[in-house]
Amino acid sequence: MTTTLVLPGLMADEIAAASRNPLERAAVLLVRRVEANGDVRLLARSLHWVPSDAYAEQSPHHMLIRSEGYVPALAAAEADGAMPIWFHTHPGESGVPLPSRHDRQVDHEIADLFQLRSGSGLYGTLIASPRESDFIFSGEITPEIGDKTEIDRTWIVGESWRLTHSFTADAKSPDTIFDRNVRAFGPAIQAVLGDLRVAIVGAGGTGSAVAEQLVRLGARHLLLIDNDTLSDSNVTRVYGSTPLEVGRPKVEVLRDHLMAIAPDLDCAAERGMITVKNVAKMLCASDVVFGCTDDNAGRLVLSRLSTYLLTPVIDLGVLLSSDGTGRLSGIDGRVTTLMQGAGCLVCRDRVDMARAAAEMQTPEERRRLADEGYAPALGQVEPAVVAFTTAVAAAAINELLDRLIGYGPPERPTKTLLRLHEREISTNRALPRDAHYCHPSQGKWGAGNAEPFLGQLWAAE
Repeated sequence: MTTTLVLPGLMADEIAAASRNPLERAAVLLVRRVEANGDVRLLARSLHWVPSDAYAEQSPHHMLIRSEGYVPALAAAEADGAMPIWFHTHPGESGVPLPSRHDRQVDHEIADLFQLRSGSGLYGTLIASPRESDFIFSGEITPEIGDKTEIDRTWIVGESWRLTHSFTADAKSPDTIFDRNVRAFGPAIQAVLGDLRVAIVGAGGTGSAVAEQLVRLGARHLLLIDNDTLSDSNVTRVYGSTPLEVGRPKVEVLRDHLMAIAPDLDCAAERGMITVKNVAKMLCASDVVFGCTDDNAGRLVLSRLSTYLLTPVIDLGVLLSSDGTGRLSGIDGRVTTLMQGAGCLVCRDRVDMARAAAEMQTPEERRRLADEGYAPALGQVEPAVVAFTTAVAAAAINELLDRLIGYGPPERPTKTLLRLHEREISTNRALPRDAHYCHPSQGKWGAGNAEPFLGQLWAAE
């Protein structure tokens, strides 16, 4: 079991700044706990700093805090349905973020109070020390009954994305096959790529191109989701496909191809649709999701997923236009990044709500509604060409790499538009609409997987 603490970028910046303070500082971090595929994710909700007047003693190596410094945060945890984590710093560039004997004594004294007053039955600890502009950490989760578990990694999602392992973890050297990658962006980023949990929704032209690039870059934990089987016309675009595999599920064709490239790959292939709740829940364990589906209902799910689970979603779209004679007149690609502080696909008018509602119905219900004029016709076959789907997939991989490495501008756009027929690339940023679920004021960021899942209704399974 791997436990990941997911932190919004601004909250992580607060923790990093506090760790650079010469005096020890403390706070209560409230998180929602999500279990998925045998792993645990702790989604940060709020950070409650101990007020300065609540410190009885405070030094670079020691602090005593009166109960009024943290008890109000426990009430906030209970009201939010959150779990409390007792956070403090061990200052200094040579500081070690491991619990001291005094820290263990404090844990013994307050664990029961945190478990009971929050109503979560859990007590967490997190210790941070500064390292350059960032921080290193260790942490644990203690249940009322059972053994402690370690917080293995932090996944920080802001303008940049950072994956860090606990101070107690053993460092691993990249495989020599990635020598050219390491020469470009260093061993640390290569290690991150190898540890990221990546989901790809859609195993067609864009999804298969995204998957192959990820595996060749060194990604080793993939989840593939697609409900379709390979058709004759898919073979012209789907990486790893051949005419002999027509009729097989796309996810199985792609998985077998990727495993041939990287036999050590951990690749789950789910034949299903994310508009079905139990399939959508499989995405809860992902660090990042690539949306390579062309249906509006699936995009609605991905938009909500990015909000409720603090999971960045990179959504792809390709549109080919032709005139009345069949001559290609427009080649438009889009890469949209969904994350905290950015507008969702609904805010950006990238979802046809009428079509999305129709796509959520059963096939029989779709036909009935369409016949009665209450739903748009579905199932039209759109043009697609491998060169253009691959170009957009490469732009999506560039978005991931830039967020991890940081070779682009410090304020990164959340949408990239490719007008390939005009040799033009443009970018923009879009904010959430007021009072929409993705707006910070609505309190949905990091809400977790409480029912109704993603705050929406689901079709009967």
